[in-house]
Amino acid sequence: MDLVSLIPQTLLQLIRGGVVQKLRVVWQHMRELLIVPILKIAVFICLAMSVMLFIDRVYMAVVILFLKLSGRKPEKHYKWEEIKDDIEMGNSNYPMVLVQVPMYNEKEVYQLSIGAACALSWPSDRIIIQVLDDSTNPDTKGSVQIECQKWASKGINIYYESRSNRNGYKAGALKEGLEHDYVETCDFVVIFDADFQPDPDFLRRSIPYFLHNPDIGLVQARWEFVNANECLQTRVQEMSLNYHFGVEQEVGSSTYAFFGFNGTAGVWRVAAIEEAGGWKDRTTVEDMDLAVRASLAGWKFVYIDDLKVKNELPSTFKAFRYQQHRWSCGPANLFRKMFMEIIKNKTVHLWKKIYVIYSFFLVRKIVAHIVTFFFYSVIIPTCVFFPEVKLPIWELFYLPTVITILNAIETPRSIHLVVFWILFDNVMALKRTKGTFIGLFEAGGRVKEWVVTEKLGDALLKPKENNRPAIKPSKRSRFSAFMERVHLLEVGMGIYILVSACYDALFGKYWYFIYLFGQAIAFLVMGFGHVGTLIPPPS
Repeated sequence: MDLVSLIPQTLLQLIRGGVVQKLRVVWQHMRELLIVPILKIAVFICLAMSVMLFIDRVYMAVVILFLKLSGRKPEKHYKWEEIKDDIEMGNSNYPMVLVQVPMYNEKEVYQLSIGAACALSWPSDRIIIQVLDDSTNPDTKGSVQIECQKWASKGINIYYESRSNRNGYKAGALKEGLEHDYVETCDFVVIFDADFQPDPDFLRRSIPYFLHNPDIGLVQARWEFVNANECLQTRVQEMSLNYHFGVEQEVGSSTYAFFGFNGTAGVWRVAAIEEAGGWKDRTTVEDMDLAVRASLAGWKFVYIDDLKVKNELPSTFKAFRYQQHRWSCGPANLFRKMFMEIIKNKTVHLWKKIYVIYSFFLVRKIVAHIVTFFFYSVIIPTCVFFPEVKLPIWELFYLPTVITILNAIETPRSIHLVVFWILFDNVMALKRTKGTFIGLFEAGGRVKEWVVTEKLGDALLKPKENNRPAIKPSKRSRFSAFMERVHLLEVGMGIYILVSACYDALFGKYWYFIYLFGQAIAFLVMGFGHVGTLIPPPS
């Protein structure tokens, strides 16, 4: 029996009739007239976006270099004097400060955050601690209330406020918190999320900026991560966030006195909040929304790099994914809503409006996500199958290398993890790009999705001391638990890139294959849940 006899007669007739040959010709015409031109246009667009991102990164690097060489510090640029005790005036020279601690079912960290807020070094009659508890778990709610009562019995001026609903989520809680009668005497409001633990001298180092500079509306502190060494995921997160604080926030503060409020570890002048129109819940980034409106009203912001507040990074892949969706969808949606408002504003000068629209929103909140995903995870793998499309070496190697070095240099202790950071960031760019498009076009019901980032507190960092396991075993079947962790988009991208890697290994350039194979593995590992996050970081 020969091979021809095994082929169905119908198919054999089509082959002999030249149908396959005709399909090959049709494919060749589609390739030449449609696919390749579209791919070349996509490459050009990605190249343009890469140049935009590169110029922005280099610009910020130059500013940071100047700041370090000149030794310019906020306390030198703005008038700053330590508040000193006055026997005659008593505590009246200390302004009234409201400390808001919003939380939602924070059973692992509520004691840490409330304790740190109550330990702030400030006259007890000039500070009010306000715990805004939106918890739906009765046990957690009761525990938080008991914790507040415990501190009240020690003479701390603390209020426990709870709502019957979660309207507006965090923005709604903060807004209602400012409406209480006892808040009317407060000049400044400090916000600490439930996992943030400020040092006792936080107010003494931040409040003086307001007292001697009436145009300052916000003082932002840096985040310091208590669980950065927990796993590979937290290490690469630390690299990205260190760049955000040490470079992006520093540059915005030093050049235009504007940056996006991080939602916590910051001090607001109450008058600035009121003039900006108060808290709004129209996006999932109510902090950035308020910051942009306050800046357009003429208020200046100050970032203090050496004022650090301890907090926790998401240590599970699920929590990190939800956080990244909110952080990418929210800014894009806010840009959509505020673009014309920024353009029409007559209070701030032209260069500040250009900075907010172009650098702050367009390049860093939109272009950075889109080009990272489409170029490195879509265009490059696709070009393997279309050798007619040439990719310039400067875009493939030189620009990303410079950008990567500028990002990693802010965290020198993790410089050896830069390859893992690249692969991890490229995979997460899929989630961020999806969130960006949802926010820009207000597509689907996830545009205002708000999922509180899970915090583990001491439960994961010190499981033995708490006499409980770090991760509670699930009662569900192993299969259902496994399927819940599977993310089909990431798995699909991983398979596609793996196919392109194999094709390149057989017919293309082998150095392409090395990158593509590594990226495919990263997509597949993260596509099957948080498996990769449990790997401890290399020492």
